Amino acid sequence: MNSSVSTHEGRTALVTGAGQGIGQAIALALAKRGARVIATDLAAPEATVGKIGKNAFALPLDVTREEDWRSVFLQSQEIGDIDIIVNNAGYFPNRLIDELDLPTWRKTMATNLDSHFLSVKYFLPGMRKKKWGRFVGISSNMVGLAILGMSHYIASKMAIMGFMRGLANDVAGDGITANALLPGLMNTPATSSQSEEQKRSTWEQQAIKRLGEPEDITGAVLFLTSDDAAFMTGQAIVVDGGQYRLG
Repeated sequence: MNSSVSTHEGRTALVTGAGQGIGQAIALALAKRGARVIATDLAAPEATVGKIGKNAFALPLDVTREEDWRSVFLQSQEIGDIDIIVNNAGYFPNRLIDELDLPTWRKTMATNLDSHFLSVKYFLPGMRKKKWGRFVGISSNMVGLAILGMSHYIASKMAIMGFMRGLANDVAGDGITANALLPGLMNTPATSSQSEEQKRSTWEQQAIKRLGEPEDITGAVLFLTSDDAAFMTGQAIVVDGGQYRLG
C-alpha cells in the first residue's frame, strides 16, 4: 500500500473486533490512509494500537452491551467525533438446528446484529451534525452458500445486509452512507481450527485459488469509507475470491 495516499486524513474511525484478523487489518489500513483509529475488542487491543502508533487508541468493548457502547462513546469524545464505523466483531459457533439452543441464538444475534444498531444509536447524531459519515457492516458470503450448522449465523449476517439497506435510506440526506461487506473464508485465528483439507475445499470453489488474507478485505473498506464512495449506499459487496454465486 502506498503510504503517501491520505484519503482518510482528518477522519476518525472506530473498528470493532480489532484485536486480530480482519478487524486488525482494517484498523491498520485506515491508519495508513491517515485516519485516527479507535480499535476495540473484548480486551483493549493494545497490540493493534502498537502496530499503528500515536494515531490510534485501544478501548475495551463488548458489542452486545449497551453500557459498553455508551462508555466508548463518552471516551471517544476526548479523541474526536467519529466519522467512520466498521462493525467487524462476530460470533459464529457451528450448531446443527437440532443442537441450537436459545442462548446461542441470542448471543449470535446480539454480537452480530445488535452491535450495528447500538453503534448507530450512539454515533449517528455526531455524523449528522458534520453532514458526513460512513457505516460498514461486515456480513459474510456464507449467506449465499450451503453450509451445515450455521442457520443462526446466516440469519444474523443476512440481517446486517437488511439493516444497512434500511439505514442507508434514513441517513442519505445527511451525507452518510451505509453498506455491507461480505468476506469469504479468510486466513485468520478464527479459522485456525479448520483443517487444511477443509480450507482447500472452500477455496477450490473460488475463481481465485487461494485462501483469502485479512488484507484482501481492506481495499473495499477503504473505498466504502472514502469520499470516492459518496454515491454508493445500501449495497452488499462480496469480497471472496469469486466463490459466491447469484441465484
